[in-house]
Amino acid sequence: MSKKGAASVEVGVEVMAVRSTRVVLDETICPAEIIICNGQISDIVPRRSRAPASGQKVLDVGDLVVMPGIIDTHVHTCEPGHAAGEGYAFATKAAAAGGVTTLVDMPLNCLPPTTTLANLASKLQVAAGQCHVDVAFWGGLIPGNQEELISMLQAGVPGFKCSLIASGVEEESPHVSLQDLHMALNELQDRDCVLLVHAEQELGQWKPTLEPWFSTTVSGHFPGSPHSDPTEYRTFLDSRPDTMEVEAIHIIANLCLQYKVPCHILHLSSAQALPIIRDARQKGAPLTVETAPHYLTLTAEGVPPGATSYKCCPPIRGKANQEQLWAALQEGLIDMVISAHTPCSPDLKLLADGDFFKAQGGIASLQFGLPLLWTSAKPRGFSLHDMVQLMCTKPASLCRLDGRKGALRPGMDADLVIWDPDKQFEVKKNMIQHKHQLTPFLGFQLHGEVLATLVRGRLVYLKGKFSPTPEGDLLITQTKMPVRVSSPYY
Repeated sequence: MSKKGAASVEVGVEVMAVRSTRVVLDETICPAEIIICNGQISDIVPRRSRAPASGQKVLDVGDLVVMPGIIDTHVHTCEPGHAAGEGYAFATKAAAAGGVTTLVDMPLNCLPPTTTLANLASKLQVAAGQCHVDVAFWGGLIPGNQEELISMLQAGVPGFKCSLIASGVEEESPHVSLQDLHMALNELQDRDCVLLVHAEQELGQWKPTLEPWFSTTVSGHFPGSPHSDPTEYRTFLDSRPDTMEVEAIHIIANLCLQYKVPCHILHLSSAQALPIIRDARQKGAPLTVETAPHYLTLTAEGVPPGATSYKCCPPIRGKANQEQLWAALQEGLIDMVISAHTPCSPDLKLLADGDFFKAQGGIASLQFGLPLLWTSAKPRGFSLHDMVQLMCTKPASLCRLDGRKGALRPGMDADLVIWDPDKQFEVKKNMIQHKHQLTPFLGFQLHGEVLATLVRGRLVYLKGKFSPTPEGDLLITQTKMPVRVSSPYY
């Protein structure tokens, strides 16, 4: 970062302009100056070399890359209700340090969950004044709350998240049945919203589907067998086979085609479901898909015994599966890469026991999504424009914020991440801003260091320092609410 620019602007101030030789615009990467007024981009002009007038807060970052702030649409916070978990202050600091300027909060892992209008009000009340970046909120779909959906849409949620399998917090957020989905999708037809789905389906008496990499060693080691070893990752992986995702995504694809309500597959891990997704889209289903950095960077072959920090659902699968996910990203069949950030305290991960079945699932990666993706994507030929599409533009569209976020254009919010795609660094515990500094990425060598983050023109993060006061807004979306009478789904 330019010494001149860094000296003239301190963290926490409103910036009037940002200059760089590498600004990522819609069609090009070029020298430019982004002019900011009242938190929005007022103009983008050729980069100037003149010194700023006295009192002007101009951030000149030299050759660092300037691109739209990252939008992470899958973040679990534990407020209200779970004081020991990670709340908004920690989560949004980690976001700011990772170049994330907007996150969208998931409706579970908090008490009460965001499944009613009153519970949404509780969320908003707790989050107010704590957030270092902008925060929006998903609603939750559970059995019996269909009558709450429209009121939550009117209050500003862009859509609803549900699960087809037990969530781990079943008392708070029970999973939905096929009948629940029919009722909800009938209610949501012609509304400007999206249904997000944790797509795994219980198979009843499951049968092991062996991947070649452990077919010679796994014999006799299945859950329920007297010889199964719960500290071996292969045992856990085989308890959640690809078929669970394939069957769930088949259900959602058919419903999406039937109702034409936009549906979104969360954290896709199994490449075996990709043909279903391709076929549904070709038939006109408004179906979108995300995967997460851990599925693109970690492999089942590399999970050590007892390393429960790697546990997540759906699980991390084998290397051959991972390469198919990368191919789907290149094809555009997977739309975006989102953290699916799930904070977890070390005691709930049962690190001493190493039992993959008893340990809480979830991987913390909110702060490192950009370098994790870039480190693996660049050698595969992905560009900076690809990064913007996968982490900014398409997530903004998903959460109905594309009119103000996800691109660098006049009239958009001045949300920027300033980073060095060539800088290599090691993930060390002392740099982690998450409340619980537990992640499988410790010790990883990554490319792409975030130097600064601006939210609506305010410098909220700069080289390890944060704005002294939280500057994030709580966002509501403008939802189209046609007047109509719902018809029976049957």
